[in-house]
Amino acid sequence: MASSSTLPLCANKTPSSSFTNTNTNSSFFAKPSQLFLHGKRNQNFKFSRNANSGEHDKNLDAVDRRNVLLGLGGLYGAANLAPLATAAPIPPPDLKSCSKAHINDKEEVSYSCCPPIPSDMDSVPYYKFPSMPKLRIRPAAHAADEEYIAKYQLATSRMRELDKDPFDPLGFKQQANIHCAYCNGAYKIGGKELQVHFSWLFFPFHRWYLYFYERILGSLINDPTFGLPYWNWDHPKGMRIPPMFDREGSSLYDARRNQSHRNGTIIDLGFFGTEVQTTQLQQMTNNLTIMYRQMITNAPCPLLFFGQPYPLGTDPSPGMGTIENIPHTPAHIWVGSRPDENNVKHGEDMGNFYSAGLDPLFYSHHANVDRMWSEWKALGGKRRDLTHKDWLNSEFFFYDENRNPFRVKVRDCLDSKKMGFDYAPMPTPWRNFKPIRKSNAGKVNLSSVPPASKVFPLSKLDRAISFSIDRPSSSRTQQEKNEQEEMLTFNNIKYDDSKYIRFDVFLNVDKTVNADELDKAEYAGSYTSLPHVHGDNVSHVTSVTFQLAITELLEDIGLEDEDTIAVTVVPKTGGEEISIEGVEIKLVDC
Repeated sequence: MASSSTLPLCANKTPSSSFTNTNTNSSFFAKPSQLFLHGKRNQNFKFSRNANSGEHDKNLDAVDRRNVLLGLGGLYGAANLAPLATAAPIPPPDLKSCSKAHINDKEEVSYSCCPPIPSDMDSVPYYKFPSMPKLRIRPAAHAADEEYIAKYQLATSRMRELDKDPFDPLGFKQQANIHCAYCNGAYKIGGKELQVHFSWLFFPFHRWYLYFYERILGSLINDPTFGLPYWNWDHPKGMRIPPMFDREGSSLYDARRNQSHRNGTIIDLGFFGTEVQTTQLQQMTNNLTIMYRQMITNAPCPLLFFGQPYPLGTDPSPGMGTIENIPHTPAHIWVGSRPDENNVKHGEDMGNFYSAGLDPLFYSHHANVDRMWSEWKALGGKRRDLTHKDWLNSEFFFYDENRNPFRVKVRDCLDSKKMGFDYAPMPTPWRNFKPIRKSNAGKVNLSSVPPASKVFPLSKLDRAISFSIDRPSSSRTQQEKNEQEEMLTFNNIKYDDSKYIRFDVFLNVDKTVNADELDKAEYAGSYTSLPHVHGDNVSHVTSVTFQLAITELLEDIGLEDEDTIAVTVVPKTGGEEISIEGVEIKLVDC
């Protein structure tokens, strides 16, 4: 029989330590400010320790670490952007049905990622924000001073100490397990695996996750104003692992990182396992170009930014948004260990969903991902939050800093200031980094490239290909452009989803384009997929649709009035695994 302990629903002045068999030293609990307190309630919850979780602590560091960032496949901008017919929102998972998470279709995570379970999930209340006298400000990690770094190191050390009781929901490993459970198939919803990546749940889930993680850290150092640092990889000064995370022996350091990417190495925001041989300046330039394309050019519409609809009853992973695709995914891969390092078989900790939260840099990385949500909305136009009720009413489950269980809704996390936090301002140079340098002075010679009908269907993308394609309409008015986005659409892309996949797309160039220099007006975007599985799906062959918004791009390279344009696709990784049924250009309501 699973053991249980009382988990009080009422908030005490000090975090509860009423766990059975606990080894937690109460000296690691700092008395939280009265600001952290909720109104008293007279209910108590009991939580059960999952029967599989007894081996959790001793097995955590002996895991056979296999696949890289499992589940990171899918597509972005893949479906019709028309309003979604109502279904039902995703409810919070039934924790009693939580089971072993899986690394791939044959291998399970060797320990339980499941949290302590309230005895009555139906009575778990919805979270209400406590009053805050001032906002928690999240600083840019590279600009943090030594006083802040010392506080952050202390808070993380105290969170790690809570792992003495492996069932403490505030412990560092239990916090990491939240990501494992939600992302590696431990939960089922409506008979299907629950997955918070590759859909419109990506941004709100991670915002709530960081919110509670941040409050736990603040409570452990008795500082309700403590804010997580964000890894400012969208600014040249932040395009390195922040120094505070690269100090060996610190509670913020993780040895399971790519050792060649330490000591001030410039990050490649398009990284996919292969080092680009270029200068630091060109790498920074590529990064800023990627940010402009993913935040502005390719994300004029909400579903392109957030990801595709994921209402109750649909299959997981319907399609990821622009930022989740790039740079979120490449940053995970860039940080994670290489297979030949530290006796690790594949990129961990950051390089794998189930282990990503074991690296403190994960939370700083996702703080900047979350910051992009606010920055994107500030760009204006049609860049605003989704309004569909199936998104707004989707729910998650978390424990707060007092070990109280709560339900949360997407609709309550749309405004970071109402949640009590904001980001310290930093310049966003990518806003003004529209590529203006062109590979060609004029229009490419269309007679030198075959029409799409002669190229597709394509059995494998084992080399760069160029083709011409007709547009549905040319010389559109500004009003027409505002109403409909022009989408370059790759239909029925098939590949082995146990492999790395990346290809880049350019307009108005031929196969001789230098694909390592992305700061060209002709660069349209990239498609990526990492080794992953989809729950009970035993087949590794996946089929996706990939769309790129090209309205702005056609303006920039002077092709607005052309009826036919040239497209070049350059495989970067895994092209021999890719087949493409066809390509077309569509006009889609934004």
